[in-house]
Amino acid sequence: MFNAFACLISKILVEILITFAGHTRFMPSPKHPIYNLQFALLCLSSFLFSASFNMLVPELPAYLSSMGGAEYKGYIIGLFTITAGIARPFSGKLTDKIGRVPVMAVGSLVCVICGLLYPLLTTVAGFLWLRLFHGFSTGFKPTATAAYVADIVPSNRWGEAMGIHGLCFSTGLAIGPAIGSELTERFSINAMFYCSSLIALLSIIILMNMKETLKKKERFNFSMLKMHRKELIELRVLPGAFVTFLSYLSYGAILTVISDWGSHLGVANKGLFFMVFTISSLLIRFLSGKMSDRIGRVRIIKLSLFLLVIAMIMIARSDSALYLMLSSAVYGVATGMLSPAITAWIVDLSHPEYRGKAIATMYIALEAGIGLGAFVAGALFISDVTMIPLTFYVIGALTLIAFLYLQFIYKPTAFKEKAHES
Repeated sequence: MFNAFACLISKILVEILITFAGHTRFMPSPKHPIYNLQFALLCLSSFLFSASFNMLVPELPAYLSSMGGAEYKGYIIGLFTITAGIARPFSGKLTDKIGRVPVMAVGSLVCVICGLLYPLLTTVAGFLWLRLFHGFSTGFKPTATAAYVADIVPSNRWGEAMGIHGLCFSTGLAIGPAIGSELTERFSINAMFYCSSLIALLSIIILMNMKETLKKKERFNFSMLKMHRKELIELRVLPGAFVTFLSYLSYGAILTVISDWGSHLGVANKGLFFMVFTISSLLIRFLSGKMSDRIGRVRIIKLSLFLLVIAMIMIARSDSALYLMLSSAVYGVATGMLSPAITAWIVDLSHPEYRGKAIATMYIALEAGIGLGAFVAGALFISDVTMIPLTFYVIGALTLIAFLYLQFIYKPTAFKEKAHES
């Protein structure tokens, strides 16, 4: 396995060197520009949206504990992702029926409402119900967003476009927690909640200036909410969904316990881990997205999964704030490579008519992975910080399964793919 992996890395490095050398086959085609106003507005809206919901994450474990719900820390992310997963089939169907922009607006609107309700629902039960409702936001907006990107960008540049959009989304994920912690420290946690609501509102205002890309739109009616069994998932993209599920277990665990692990190791700002891993992913997202357009999605995904396993081991073995930040940087590189490649892979595998359903299927797997990772971390950890290393060892082992699946089991010839695979 290690010989095959070394060969894989060598091939990718050669391609990267050729890219930087300016080889003509890697130059973007001027006939298909992707840097236009609509794409810019979409990226800005996604940046604000991700900052809105993620700025809450570092402060919620302590907030829940202050209400007497310390044993429910694993539910903070778990409930959020359950609802997001439930919403995915509906968002995928509505994205293909009523349009991309309305579905994106619904996702942001949920964040606006939740930001206003957190200060009002101050019991453990009320908080948990609100987290359940808040999950509808990520259940709707990212699904329609990815479909919108695929609509306005030519297929031979999907990886690059997903990388750029992911860069903007991840910047919001990084800045959000740091801003949330700063607002809570300087003012109050309620001020942070209201700020989250305002930022989500701005993302909706931006959407109002975007053109709809779905050509055959239908008017909404409640019958669209009736889901048939065949409408739940897109079978064409199951290989990608399986890899997505296993690869996002790590993010659920990180969201649940990394604040406590960071505090134990002397990290003052709870959002610092998120900022470091996101910054490290920014440039690699753009490059890896372009590389996946040229040398294949699966090659990039396998490399990122291997790095993800390494990152889990490093986090588990961290014995200082500095080592934890280094682990965060490696994790950022891994996720920065993984996200645009796997999203573009899903679009490759999908049928254009069911693009929304295909992306929804990917996000169902993503939310399931994050949710299970959160529940596993919460169950192992609770309040015993000595259990955190074991948590990340377990998550790392599960992530390794995804790499082994792509390396030895997955057969790309069995599925429609536009990228050249190994």
